[in-house]
Order: sequence, then structure tokens, then C-alpha cells
Amino acid sequence: MLKLLGIAVIVAGFALRLNPLPVIAAAALVTGLAAGLDVVAVISAFGKAFNESRYVSIVWLVLPVIGVLERAGLRERAGTLVSKLKLLTTGRLLGIYFVLRQATAAMGLTSLGGHPQMVRPLVAPMALAAAESRFGVLPRFWHERIRAHAAAADNIANFFGEDIFIAIGSILLMKGFLEQNGIRVEPLQLSLWAIPTALAALLIHGLRLALFERRLARDLGGVKPAADEDAAR
Repeated sequence: MLKLLGIAVIVAGFALRLNPLPVIAAAALVTGLAAGLDVVAVISAFGKAFNESRYVSIVWLVLPVIGVLERAGLRERAGTLVSKLKLLTTGRLLGIYFVLRQATAAMGLTSLGGHPQMVRPLVAPMALAAAESRFGVLPRFWHERIRAHAAAADNIANFFGEDIFIAIGSILLMKGFLEQNGIRVEPLQLSLWAIPTALAALLIHGLRLALFERRLARDLGGVKPAADEDAAR
């Protein structure tokens, strides 16, 4: 039972709102010591796990690149481009991104989208620019709502699209869980049954975006371009 002390460390650390990384490291250390390992063995296990999963850390290399691009005006350029396309409204733009994100996730290309590399530097600024080109400078409330919808489009499209790909982790997890309960299925069967769910998610979220577009036009239809946000309010 002493091996469960690591769980108590995690609960206490999160309850005190400490940094999660040292809390988890401390929990692993406590668990290892309680299991009879010495400090060197526990640290060696950390190193082995990091070495075997080091490819996971590669995604963090994209963050400095995105920071440099944003400093060079990536968000401003994306907004300027969208503002010149009068037919591209906020709802249409997010709908197009939803379809592309879901299609690429269905082919296993889940890393093509995401919040750090796509939503924050490109999709959200483009959606905001589409709204500002129609209604002028937006109130803070609508800034946050549009950003939230941009993030939701990415999350929902990826969540329901990736299950169509046969070699994704969620498919393998479901297969293993079902087999443990005596139900034998092939990954292809699970992937095929994920298609109707993905189509339903596409239709439902498309309707949500259409309703969001209507509310945006209803609430801001009378707002005129202003010099700053305070004037828009």
C-alpha cells in the first residue's frame, strides 16, 4: 500500500496548486522509493523513459518558430488577407477550417492543426479579421467568443476525425478494452463506425457556426468601424 503514496503526493500538489511538473516528479520519486528502489534507480528510470519517448518532445521545437513568425507579423498578415475577401465571413471561415481539419485528421495527419501552430497564429486572427471587416472594431466579449469558436472548431474536428484513421491510439485503446470484456472487433470495424459519428459532428457543428454567424450579425449589425475598441463599445 505504501506504493500508493505517490497518488497522495499528486492530490496534495494539485490541491495546493503547485507546478504540475515537479509534483509529478516528486510523486514518481516517492512511488519508486516506496517500491524499494534507490534514488539512482528512480532517476535512471526517468532517463530511460525520456530517451524512449524523446520524439514526443520534438513538437515543442515548433513553439519558438511560431513565436518568431508572430513577431514578424504573421497574425497581422493573415488578418489583412482575410479582410480583403468580402465573402469570407467568420462562420464560413471556421466551417472551412473544420472540414479541412477533420479530413486531415481522418487520414492520420493530426499534427497539421492544433492550437499552438494553427489556431492562435492563423485561424483565430483570420476569424477576427473577417468579423472586423464587416462590423468594425469588436467589443472584447466578441473577441473572446470568436477565439473560443476557433478553438472549438479545431478540437471537435480533430476529436471526431481522428477515429476514422485505423492506426490512431484511440482505436487501439477501444479494441483492447472491448477484447478484455470478451468482444472481439477489428480496428477497421471501429474506424468505419466512426464515419457516421464524424459526419454527425460536421453537421451539428456546422449548424452551431451558422447560428453563431446569425447572432454575430444580429448583435453587431449596427456597429460601425471605429478608431479604437472604446469607441466601438
